[in-house]
Amino acid sequence: MNKVILMGRLTRDPEVRYSQGASQTAVARFSVAVDRRFKRDGEPDADFFNCTAFGKQAEFVEKYLHKGTKILLSGRIQNDNYTNKDGQMVYSVRVIVEEIEFAESKNASGGNAGGYNNGGGFGGGFSGGMGGAPAASGAGDGFMNIPDGIDEELPFN
Repeated sequence: MNKVILMGRLTRDPEVRYSQGASQTAVARFSVAVDRRFKRDGEPDADFFNCTAFGKQAEFVEKYLHKGTKILLSGRIQNDNYTNKDGQMVYSVRVIVEEIEFAESKNASGGNAGGYNNGGGFGGGFSGGMGGAPAASGAGDGFMNIPDGIDEELPFN
């Protein structure tokens, strides 16, 4: 089984290209810094992983992610070995992204999540009022204020 799960921050803005041909496919390349759980003197505090996403995942990366965005991803490890111009074998690995989500809210990231519109933690979510109720302004604590009288509009009680 080849499965990896990473949580970290993008180290730079993603590079997105589209394949040639009749059906263009988005290909996003980016790097994620993952903090090490245990830190020792003289050793790095984080590990850096090169990642590649394809198709819908790459389009999501292009639209919403940028340097500093905290993400959670799962995927697989793939060897990215090659021979350089000097004839030396270069060994490296790349994470091929299968799933990707936000790992913090836009507010928690200092408002730099590139258009993400959810007050909660993970991707795609509730952003507005229910059943015509006005969206309440947040109290700054990451939770949405529920207006009085909303109980009559909820489909469950």
